[in-house]
Amino acid sequence: MGRQWLHAKRAIVNLKKGQTVGKIVKEITVAAKLGGGDIAANARLFAAVEKAKKQSVTRDVIERAIKKGVGGGDDKTTLEHVVYEGYAPHKVPVIVEVMTDNHNRAAGEIRVLFKRGVLGNAGSNKFLFDHVGIVEAHQPKADVDLEAAAIEAGANDFEPLTHLQNDDIPEGSTGARFLTDRTAVHAASTWLKNNGWSVITSEIGYVAKTFPELDDTQRAEVGEFLQSLEDHDDVQRVWAAVK
Repeated sequence: MGRQWLHAKRAIVNLKKGQTVGKIVKEITVAAKLGGGDIAANARLFAAVEKAKKQSVTRDVIERAIKKGVGGGDDKTTLEHVVYEGYAPHKVPVIVEVMTDNHNRAAGEIRVLFKRGVLGNAGSNKFLFDHVGIVEAHQPKADVDLEAAAIEAGANDFEPLTHLQNDDIPEGSTGARFLTDRTAVHAASTWLKNNGWSVITSEIGYVAKTFPELDDTQRAEVGEFLQSLEDHDDVQRVWAAVK
């Protein structure tokens, strides 16, 4: 086969990168739509733009995405926010957030992806999650008092994060996920940015209250299912009760 496998691998990597960039650009539009186009006053937009820059997204593309979000620009397509609730294999609760310009198409494709799980009705499993503000950030200092940082930022809870858990966190740095009230996301992000932290995620999301016990085989099956959801172009976030 010669080096055909290498070309195929590169094609897959390029496809994944293209999907990632597309989701980031859509996230910029969504963030601008929900919180306005002022990057300094919109923590979610700031985090999305920083991710876009890391992926070498051009300034023109970023600006067009922001304009689209606030209702300007030439692209008049409208993105609709849809939330699906269901279960992955082995009864793992899942919430899927979709941003789509075609609700009917997306609904049909999400149902197909759930063939290995269970797609529930509205309200079927949200009670199994806390709906909270989530801020993920890192800073170069190794001796950071995370509890003190959480208190100063106004967070209700925190947990350490490493490069292995989130590859946006540089190796050797101190990373953390801070959980806040939904109304306190921007304030927490602002405090962290002003005190030496680099914010990589600032959003409202879902955190599972409990986690089903899974063996390695079951965990792999759930992981494959969740990845199939993540790979869909219209899926913006997947929240699951799995560690």
